Amino acid sequence: MNPSKSNIARMELANRLFFRLYQCANLLHKTGSRAVESEGLTTQQWAVLGALSREEAQEGMGVNELARYLMVSRQNLTGVIGRMERDGHIRMETSAKDRRSRLIKMTDSGRVVWLVKAQPKIHAYYEQALAEFSMGDITHTLHYLLKLLENMRRLDQGVDAETWVADESAAA
Repeated sequence: MNPSKSNIARMELANRLFFRLYQCANLLHKTGSRAVESEGLTTQQWAVLGALSREEAQEGMGVNELARYLMVSRQNLTGVIGRMERDGHIRMETSAKDRRSRLIKMTDSGRVVWLVKAQPKIHAYYEQALAEFSMGDITHTLHYLLKLLENMRRLDQGVDAETWVADESAAA
C-alpha cells in the first residue's frame, strides 16, 4: 500500500473513531444524567462530586484546580458550582493556607447524596454501559483513552503535533 492510500485509510479510521467518541460523550451526558436525575444530579454534578470525593481533595479544591482536573472552562464550571451550592451539595470556604483563596468542599448532605444515593445508581449504569466488556477490554480501552487524552492535552496546551512526534522520536 502506498503512503497516500495508507494515509487516506488512517484518516478515514480517525474520522470514525472521533465521531464515535463524540457520540459516546453525548450519550454519556444523556444516559448518565438519566441514571442520577432522581437524586437531582447531572453528569456535570456527578463529575464534581466524584472529583471532590477523592482522598486528595478532602481539604477542598480551588475553582481553577477543579476546572483543570475536569478539563472544563472556569466559566462552564461556575454555573454548575452555583447550582450545587444552592442545592447544599457543596460549599465554598476560605482557604486556611491562603485567606484570599476559596475552596470548594463537599457538604455532609452532598456526601450522603454521593455515597448513599448516587453511587449505587452510577455502578448500575457502569454495569449496563460495560455489558459484554471483559476486564481485559476495560483495561485496554482505558489504556488507549489515556493515550488519546495525553495527546489531546498537548494539543490543548498548544504543542504542535509534529514537534512532539519529532521530540519523541529523538528521545527513543
